[in-house]
Amino acid sequence: MKRLIFIVGLFVALTACKNKDADTVKFLPPVVKADNEVVEKNTGDDPNADINIDAPVGNSDDKSVETSDNQTSKVTDTSKKIIKDGSIEFETNDLVSARKKILYALKKYDGYVAEDNQSTNDVEGRKEYDLKIRIPAKNFDPLLDAVSSAADKIDTKNISITDATTQYIDIKTRLENKKLLEKSYLQLLNKSTKISDLLEIENKLTEIRSDIESTQGQLNYLTKQVAYSSLEITFYTNAPAQVDTGDGIGYKFKTAFADGWNLLQTLFFDLIGLWPVIVFILIIYWVFKTWLKRRKARKTA
Repeated sequence: MKRLIFIVGLFVALTACKNKDADTVKFLPPVVKADNEVVEKNTGDDPNADINIDAPVGNSDDKSVETSDNQTSKVTDTSKKIIKDGSIEFETNDLVSARKKILYALKKYDGYVAEDNQSTNDVEGRKEYDLKIRIPAKNFDPLLDAVSSAADKIDTKNISITDATTQYIDIKTRLENKKLLEKSYLQLLNKSTKISDLLEIENKLTEIRSDIESTQGQLNYLTKQVAYSSLEITFYTNAPAQVDTGDGIGYKFKTAFADGWNLLQTLFFDLIGLWPVIVFILIIYWVFKTWLKRRKARKTA
């Protein structure tokens, strides 16, 4: 009988211990996440499971996005800022046709002409065009291929690529810092009551806003340089000018008129070259005429 009671008591004790352990696991203290949600944590979970390792650190160039729970998170802008410029010089037998091809390609790829110059190089005996164009960076290579196809012989082609990512981030970071500084001074302005403090804060705000405008201008210029690439195009022709050798009446009349005009010019300049002879003849004529008058006057007397 005693043995039976001992076995039952031992069974009850073991059962009580098991239930106590189960209750201990069930009512572990809750863990609070970064977004204030309360969750239960089991003893086998990773203690670092709630740590967000993707959060930005320091003055990184970032932009805000809205999440589903109306909280704001930061996304780092890691896109490269590339400035691409180039120049090309080539020879063509048909300047008009080459220029039309370039302007058509420019319109197709959403570019525009910044400068358009035409000149005649007397030293090298050629007529040439010089175009300075701006083209969206993404269309730079297709446009360069189109321009190259208009050439009969390419003399030079130069492309330069500049990575302005660091400069862009630096300017943008300085701009954001100046805006934060402006915000802080505005808060001080709202809290200040002394006239001296108000005047000092206003002067500081004026200086900060001037810096903001200057920095914003630098950022806008750099952004435009990145968005639009530059290309300088020089093309020329050494072909002699075509001469009309027609046999029509119009051509003959034009030729005769030109020859007559050239002859008149020749005679005029030849006469100017003979002015000493002409002056001498005029003097002789005047002397002779004066002598005749005097002779007639003597006979009459």
